[in-house]
Amino acid sequence: MDQSEARGWLQAALAEARAGLGEGGIPIGAALYGADGKLLGRGHNRRVQDGDPSLHAETAAFRAAGRRRSYRGTTMVTTLSPCWYCSGLVRQFGISRVVIGEAVTFHGGHDWLAGHGVEIVLLDDPECIDMMRAFIEHQPDLWNEDIGE
Repeated sequence: MDQSEARGWLQAALAEARAGLGEGGIPIGAALYGADGKLLGRGHNRRVQDGDPSLHAETAAFRAAGRRRSYRGTTMVTTLSPCWYCSGLVRQFGISRVVIGEAVTFHGGHDWLAGHGVEIVLLDDPECIDMMRAFIEHQPDLWNEDIGE
């Protein structure tokens, strides 16, 4: 995947992360794109806002995309390396590629996904890194709750 295209797609996930932060939640956003590049769904982590521990950004984007016969050829774009729960979603439904804004503040399951044939595009995006570092510094208890520590 072209880095320029990946960075363009990341913008939808970043907008979602900013929205989540603005709502008092955890600043992680995601977007699911079709093989044709069409945006299928987007969302952000709403664990705090909805009191739902399963409502991660990738889950929200996946739900917003709606039911499909197959997810092969789709790309999940996320501002942060996906946790094990979200990595499982990608694997379970056969999502072909994951574009990751950053894995500096949290190294999730993307190596495992790569080992199972999922294409991983890691961008090391400075805005994603800075947003998460600031959040972790100011909300360590909420962050640790989100990652299960």
